[in-house]
Amino acid sequence: MFKYLLYIVVIVAVVGLFSGGFHLYRVAQRNKKEMAPYQGAPIALKGDFGKVLVVYYSLTGNTKDIAERIQKKTQADVYEIKTAEEIKTNPWFYLKARAQLKEGKYPALAGALPDFSKYDWVFVGFPVWWYTAATPGLAFLQEADFQGKKVVPFSTQGSNAGTFLKDFTARAKNADIQPAESFNNLPDKYDAAVDNKIAVWLNNLLE
Repeated sequence: MFKYLLYIVVIVAVVGLFSGGFHLYRVAQRNKKEMAPYQGAPIALKGDFGKVLVVYYSLTGNTKDIAERIQKKTQADVYEIKTAEEIKTNPWFYLKARAQLKEGKYPALAGALPDFSKYDWVFVGFPVWWYTAATPGLAFLQEADFQGKKVVPFSTQGSNAGTFLKDFTARAKNADIQPAESFNNLPDKYDAAVDNKIAVWLNNLLE
């Protein structure tokens, strides 16, 4: 009996590894196809956004990276969303985040919100958790009033932005929502292509 149980465990493990590996392969192929048009010489920004603010929440650094690239290209001010209590990526992290999303009870934030009145454009980025905006980002949207400003959402994720944009738009009070962009978490070899993707996006916003 024990031998058969062991066989079952081994089979389940092998199937899981194969499925996970196949998923990663498919994601890598999609990333390669998506980023191909952005390979090549650096693309310059073709205009001036005026006064810009970049707002972001980042847990692992991916959203921070994109925010800093936008800041560099637009000479923006930066506001980092921080939680009153540190969020740790322990084994219970995803279960806790899912419960917060289900109950609509988001983490308390630290510090005062930025003054949007000083800016012409506000870029706002969060990671995707459970196929929607990260709960600290939703907490920020719950408190913020964008006062009619041009608001440009952006997301970072493993491979699927889910309902991020729909949920963001529904919660962004008094925001003039502009075309959003999503960024998969990519290896370093795509750094130059990511910069070009951002430049193309920004240039399209200025048209």
